[in-house]
Amino acid sequence: MRTCYVRRLLCTIALCWVPLACAQNYPAKPIRMYTPYPPGGTTDILARIVGAKMQEAWGQPVVIEAKPGAGGNIGADFVAKSPPDGYTILMGASGPLATYDPAKDFAPIVLSASVPLVLVTHPSLPVKNVKEFITLMKAGPGQFNYASAGPGSPQHLTAEMFKFMTKVEMTHIPYKGSGPAIVDLMGGQVLFAFESMIPILPHVKSARLRGLAVTSSARSPVLPQISTVAESGVPGFESIAWYGVVGPAGMPKDVVAKLNGEMVRIANLPDIKQRLIEMGSPPVAGTPDQFGAVIKSEIPKWAKVVKQARLGFGRNRGCGWLSCCRCRCCGRGGRRSLCA
Repeated sequence: MRTCYVRRLLCTIALCWVPLACAQNYPAKPIRMYTPYPPGGTTDILARIVGAKMQEAWGQPVVIEAKPGAGGNIGADFVAKSPPDGYTILMGASGPLATYDPAKDFAPIVLSASVPLVLVTHPSLPVKNVKEFITLMKAGPGQFNYASAGPGSPQHLTAEMFKFMTKVEMTHIPYKGSGPAIVDLMGGQVLFAFESMIPILPHVKSARLRGLAVTSSARSPVLPQISTVAESGVPGFESIAWYGVVGPAGMPKDVVAKLNGEMVRIANLPDIKQRLIEMGSPPVAGTPDQFGAVIKSEIPKWAKVVKQARLGFGRNRGCGWLSCCRCRCCGRGGRRSLCA
């Protein structure tokens, strides 16, 4: 009896010790940071900035790998179903993450950036401001194509909010991410987009694309000459895209805290802080709980946009597809539906 009791006690002590030992030794092998969009977009740029500094500090490789598709949901779903050991994490975006339950699907780690989008057009489009743009859209309903990073992405939802508030019709051309969307936008295959500040800024400054307005409530310090959508005749319009790091739900709290501490340190490094400011994205950082609160607060706002635009997005955990009411892969309705 006594031997049995001692064995049980030792097992209990060992189980309690495992998470602490894991956190103390973490990371003991390479970390994979996934992005839900192809290279060239905001998630890829931010992941590479953070990953390089993490690798320098910890001496372990941080591999950046893209898993694009389904408006960012393929990559997000992959990470959500991965082992919660801290070695598989995601640099996510507001669109896909706002369709998940942050308490059940993910462990929020840190908010990396919060940036406005820019309404940009190909130079061939004969408009120079938002009023002219709206007039042109109303003159040819549905005749003009716009690009997005995919269904349900911040770019797509922002464009749909603009459509609803201005009563215009325009045709959505979804891409697997900002990188390929921007390439086609510069080539004239699509004529305009609401694109995140970080990847689009160099092309606006070089005049390869024309910036009409920013989606924040105030003008951006890096594009002070460009007005906001709200001050250009669409009062109350505001859309901010946020990007942050999450891991699978159930990650040890000590591992989450270690990742958060390192990423906050990186965000506050003088060279990184200056680089982010120059890209139009002052660092935000903060605690995991604060990031979780941001995700939860966004769900009602974008659910309203989805309902108003009658998009009817749903998400099925089985395949991670974001589709109209039902999953295109398996035909079932999503576990969390923004239109419910």
